[in-house]
Amino acid sequence: MPARSSPTQQIRFCTAADGVTIAFAVRGSGMPIVKTPNWLNHLELDVTSPIWRGWIERMSERRRLVRYDSRGCGLSDRADEPTSFATNCLDLEAVVQAAGVPRFVLFGASQGAAIAIEYAARNPERVSHLVLYGAYLRGIMKREATPSEIDEAQTLLKIVELGWGRENSAFRQVFASQFIPGGTLEQLHAFDELQRRTVSPEGAASLLASFYDVDVSALAAQVRCPTLVMHSRQDARIPFAEGRRVALAISGAEFVPLDSRNHILLEQEPAWAQFFVEFESFMVRHGEDAVEVSSRFYELTPSETRVLDRVAAGLNNDQVAASLGISSKTVRNHINHIFSKLDVRSRAQAIVRAREGGLGGTSAESVRRVR
Repeated sequence: MPARSSPTQQIRFCTAADGVTIAFAVRGSGMPIVKTPNWLNHLELDVTSPIWRGWIERMSERRRLVRYDSRGCGLSDRADEPTSFATNCLDLEAVVQAAGVPRFVLFGASQGAAIAIEYAARNPERVSHLVLYGAYLRGIMKREATPSEIDEAQTLLKIVELGWGRENSAFRQVFASQFIPGGTLEQLHAFDELQRRTVSPEGAASLLASFYDVDVSALAAQVRCPTLVMHSRQDARIPFAEGRRVALAISGAEFVPLDSRNHILLEQEPAWAQFFVEFESFMVRHGEDAVEVSSRFYELTPSETRVLDRVAAGLNNDQVAASLGISSKTVRNHINHIFSKLDVRSRAQAIVRAREGGLGGTSAESVRRVR
């Protein structure tokens, strides 16, 4: 595969409710899409990795992609307490707040899907669309697992505890063979290196154990936004039946099987391209353009929103200034900022955008008051 330059991104930091510092990155522009972490992420390494590079590029082509390192991983803090599902959810809440994305598309893959389901259920006003891949509702200890499946899960946890930090990659390759059995030698090596450099042995064991006891079945039934669930038919990590269960649990969810045996889809396989075709089609069917028009108003300050509301109502600059008790010069400055944030070139275009977003309702009263 030819070398590609690293995607441009801005790395920032925020603090979760319990004081842990979380690193997040923003790349691209447009409708925000927030990606929850999976096994495993590193903001710096992922952008050049043959595993995740293509995902990052595609997801940020026409959207503003926000992704983050969960606690204990990558550039985020190594927490003193063991990782839990609850603390993973705290990380997402902190990132959403710090990134300034009050309404967004939420994407969760693998273990990150459970975090996404929990957030979407509890914050319906924030999530416009929910996209899940390789998802499950219940961790291995909460499913109707066979004794051999439970033994395997406990053995994997012991492998992590004993062998994760060793230079010999044999222990970590157990995970690589489950996540990307169809990977090239380069991809398998990159996946192993990513695991080694992303998290400590203790952190890896804590993260893995935290998702064994997850059960978001009840929360899934509360999700109300348009939802797309995709799952590889021969997924060696999360059984296909678990993905189907997710789609059944979320009212109105669409389910798309993908022909792959990889838990993480790879660029060279047809299923990777199919994923993005299905994703874009889903967004079109469920009105992303309308959501994007509305979401752009979240980039405006409260003062800019009040100015735009009055401009959309038909007031000129002097009338806007009088109605808000500010100077005409301040109004002009606000309007220049509004044009930039809404990506419009004229007052008429700004008025159209504002009225599409529901602004402009103060017209009659405002005009009478300032004349």
